[in-house]
Amino acid sequence: MKNLLGLAVVGVMLAGANAYAEDAASAPAVGDAKAGAAKAPMCAGCHGVDGNSVSDAFPSLAGRSAGYLAKQLKDFRAGVRVDPTMNGMASTLTDADIVNLAAYFSGNIPKGSAAVADEETLEKGRKIYLGGDRKRGVSACMSCHGPAGHGIPPRFPKIGGQHGAYIQKQLLAFRDDARTNDSGIMTSIAERMTLGDVKAVSQYIAGLR
Repeated sequence: MKNLLGLAVVGVMLAGANAYAEDAASAPAVGDAKAGAAKAPMCAGCHGVDGNSVSDAFPSLAGRSAGYLAKQLKDFRAGVRVDPTMNGMASTLTDADIVNLAAYFSGNIPKGSAAVADEETLEKGRKIYLGGDRKRGVSACMSCHGPAGHGIPPRFPKIGGQHGAYIQKQLLAFRDDARTNDSGIMTSIAERMTLGDVKAVSQYIAGLR
């Protein structure tokens, strides 16, 4: 049964990777960072002028993969990923705006975040991030996002140093099927995680560099 569960998760991951590869291949490869900088003030209220958000309610965009950022903006614009604020903001963006903003934010230096948890919680997060939980079919986060959270652009985003509260919100959204624009990879993993798992992993990721 464990082997079948593992094969099922791998199958979902491969299918999702192929789907995202097709998305990446069809997207414009390079944006104009200067044009993105001119458009960026519309994002500054939540994400900061340079993409380093002050509030952990909003993700930092600086230094994240341009391909991943562009995909998320297109998903918000199309309503594939749902957020009342972002759906409205993205609806006004052209394809050129999207790749330009992605180029601008991806080229900025991330300031990172910090873990806010006790040592026991961080150790739990570390074990799940690096080794997963075979008994429950939870894959190691590092398998896709790398040991330091740098990701494998454009398919797997850089998550290291992202605000812990934001990571937790997204993991819970994946777990509860409130966010489904991942071709099933994150939803299939997050649904096997407890709330304690999610909190521990989120804080561990916040401290990665």
